[in-house]
Amino acid sequence: MARKCGSIDPRRSQGSEPAALLGIGTAVPPHQLDQREIATIARGLFAERYPDFERLVSVFYTAGIVKRHMILPPEWYMQERDWPARTEAYMKGAEALFIEAAEQALDAAGVQAGEVDTVVTVSSTGIATPSLEARVAGIMGFRPDVSRVPVFGLGCAGGAAGLSLAARLAEARPGSTVLMVTVEICSVAFRLDELNKANIVATALFADGAAAAVLRSGDQGICQIEGAGEHTWPDTLNIMGWNVDPTGLGVIFDREIPPFAERHFGPAIADILADMGLAMADIDRFCCHPGGSKVILALEETLALERRALDHERAVLADYGNMSAPTVFFVLERLIRAGLPERTALTALGPGFSTHCLSLVRAA
Repeated sequence: MARKCGSIDPRRSQGSEPAALLGIGTAVPPHQLDQREIATIARGLFAERYPDFERLVSVFYTAGIVKRHMILPPEWYMQERDWPARTEAYMKGAEALFIEAAEQALDAAGVQAGEVDTVVTVSSTGIATPSLEARVAGIMGFRPDVSRVPVFGLGCAGGAAGLSLAARLAEARPGSTVLMVTVEICSVAFRLDELNKANIVATALFADGAAAAVLRSGDQGICQIEGAGEHTWPDTLNIMGWNVDPTGLGVIFDREIPPFAERHFGPAIADILADMGLAMADIDRFCCHPGGSKVILALEETLALERRALDHERAVLADYGNMSAPTVFFVLERLIRAGLPERTALTALGPGFSTHCLSLVRAA
């Protein structure tokens, strides 16, 4: 059974009001690369050293990606980089994207940075201590007494998990303003030394980006966070994650992710929704993290959706690739522009192996 996340539940304590989403923002770095260009670069880097490359190169063309954004020009990724160099690139790129996404979200919400009471920062592609929100606090204009909540290790599920955490914090302090920012610089984990399928697939899928959301309980906003929950499957640690070595982060990316999702994701989501007092039929639209074209197909199957129902997910994947945690907010942004239905379930899969799900109810 999925574990109930009881602190955000439609059966909340008397007088408690749900957190409302007041605004969101998204950002990508300036270097845009065509997917075919990336495939050509990858062939030059791997083909002579890795005999299986030609067998795997098709993933660049079948991933459903047209273009992606990176924090640095292609030349930077064509040389071996050590951990300090990767960390320096992560810091600069993440700080810039944090500021851009956060400012967009605050502007959309009509909120000043000085009004923010809590900042939740979600990132799993680099290590920053002091954490990112502290590094940009002066530029952003955060108050000295702002509460800081940095979160690491949630991978692709970080956007959904971070929104759930931010909603709980907003509910716990009625009237307070919570800013949630998720930044992933996946490109600093591109590796030339790892000659294996997981690394080639990661090179074909991942990109850089950021997203932010502003929440406050008691407001109407765009929508309210009706409920949230998560589920971690036992004995699945090797499906997705990082290996850490002196060179940097090396991807753990199992080929069984799409079939695993097709078998297990739907029942887990049904259990999470049941803990909220909801059924699958109560959801008007699923807003899913688009991990890749095969994952999108698996999600449509396991959620009993019509083929091509996850159209915004495919469009985001085509335009931006898999940016890990922020990506689901790019989908939500498009859904908001198109007009949210009455109830949306926002979902993502991530390391653990786990899934997170939130029910969003459109403001009246």
